[in-house]
Amino acid sequence: MHLALATEPGDPQHPNEDYASVAVPASGQGGVLVLLDGVTPPEDDHGCVHSVPWFTARLGGAMLELSVSHPDMTLPKALAAAISRTTDGHRASCDLSHARTPQATVVAARWSEHTVEHLVLSDSVLLLERTDGSVLPVRDPRLDELPPSVRELRAAVRALPRGSAERAAAGREYARAVEALRNAEGGFFTAAADPSVAARAVTGTTPRSAVRSLTALSDGASRWVEVFREGSWADCVALVAGQGPQALIDRVRAAEAADPAGAAYPRGKARDDAAVIFVAP
Repeated sequence: MHLALATEPGDPQHPNEDYASVAVPASGQGGVLVLLDGVTPPEDDHGCVHSVPWFTARLGGAMLELSVSHPDMTLPKALAAAISRTTDGHRASCDLSHARTPQATVVAARWSEHTVEHLVLSDSVLLLERTDGSVLPVRDPRLDELPPSVRELRAAVRALPRGSAERAAAGREYARAVEALRNAEGGFFTAAADPSVAARAVTGTTPRSAVRSLTALSDGASRWVEVFREGSWADCVALVAGQGPQALIDRVRAAEAADPAGAAYPRGKARDDAAVIFVAP
């Protein structure tokens, strides 16, 4: 078994909101990976006294522990239990009904001698490399399928100069439109305070004999493919497998530095937190 991971904040002056971890049971049979990408809230009130890194550390840690110690619990049930545990940890001090309460995207995979289970919620990505060399990207497409009116607002924001008052105002309008669709029917879903959201995740099971490797990416790392178009998903797996997760993050940082204003490659953040996990089980 080969395991490797790397994570790096988009801004060294701000805490990394991504979470990445891998666990192997004491028996040495199987294992679990968990990757979370914390959702950065606006600077105004979000109803919680805790930071996003506080939330992702606790939710990720709970998901990892439950997935390893309860192999009979499905990944959606483990995520639901992890959300409940995390919610109980700050229910008394925070307004968990607030639309901006701390939340995160989730990628999880668990492998045994016979199967590989996976779960993806929101816009982080899991790449399943099959033994025939093909690569299957497991994605939750709902954030890409927002109503045309919301996509038009996003395009309008990205067309305006960074740092301008016009872009800030348009950004607030876009954020309000997205918030109305977060964890709502017809919108998209993230792990926040409601455990029932776990049932919305994209899940599946693959025979262990058909899987060569697993690569989990937060959207700050997957932008090498999705934003900068530097290579295919198969190229991404080959890069990580051959040179390690940090090599992918370094390539992303180079692409970001070459387009600091997002003029050639429009994106929400000029630089974003990035996390990569690679497992050859």
